Amino acid sequence: MTDNLIAVIGPGAIGGLVAAMLQQAGHDVVVVAREKTARQVTEHGLDIETDEFGTWHAPLRAATEVPRGARVVVAVKAEGVADAAALLTGTAPVEVVSLLNGLDHVDVLRSALPGVRVVGATIAGETLRTGAGGFGPALVRHRGTLLRAVVPDDAAELGLVAALRDTPIEVLTGGTDTEVLWKKLRFLAPLALLTSAWGTAIGDALTRDPDLTTGLLAEIAAAATAEGVPTTGEDLHGILSGFPASMRSSLQSDIEAGHEGELDAIGGAVRRRAAAHGIPTPILDDVIGRIETRAAAGAHPA
Repeated sequence: MTDNLIAVIGPGAIGGLVAAMLQQAGHDVVVVAREKTARQVTEHGLDIETDEFGTWHAPLRAATEVPRGARVVVAVKAEGVADAAALLTGTAPVEVVSLLNGLDHVDVLRSALPGVRVVGATIAGETLRTGAGGFGPALVRHRGTLLRAVVPDDAAELGLVAALRDTPIEVLTGGTDTEVLWKKLRFLAPLALLTSAWGTAIGDALTRDPDLTTGLLAEIAAAATAEGVPTTGEDLHGILSGFPASMRSSLQSDIEAGHEGELDAIGGAVRRRAAAHGIPTPILDDVIGRIETRAAAGAHPA
């Protein structure tokens, strides 16, 4: 068994940063990725550049399979959840912490791992990765000072959570799994949807069509409230107004590259949970439709 080993599935922006910080804190870490990415990481490691926490080279190990009996962080995008679940099947992980957007991924992972503690957590921070699949080390860039993970209250004593506390990541607890996921999704959804619909940063996106913004925030707030996280549209507007006006979203980048990325995991998840509670979402439906059209058309700015 390798229960002191931490495996990070998905060495992208968040996964790469988390893996590098865990290694820097003295933990035994391996990243798990597809063959091409694993080879690049094994040969070149990752370069980490942050505004707040320094710059360093992380000589990470990489593999294409999850070592048996490891503690596992899942940091793939939503479209990679099924593959991550397949990689985990039969590996008897000690515990699994997912750092994904949306809601549905936790059920997918739990279905693949009966009897294993699978925690739905979140992480916030403006992070991007460049140079993946090329020559030399890929670069993970973290901007600003925000780097915060939130885990459910009953996961506070897990080994992975203790390991995260050894890093510069701020680690908080925040209720049940559902509450943790919704506390992020309620502001991530309008951030991602508005910036992607308009093809602009959040400052402009918030004010481009005030009636649409107000309606969208009200619908998302109603869904969050029905799911146990009391929220108003005014609450969400205040949160979004507090972000740097120049902030963009990773969904926006995906749409501009011509594919839908996590649109279903973010917008679709809100729509499905709202429908389950009988909450109509005509504005959310309209915004998702606009984004789908932009993606299909090559995402020319609105």
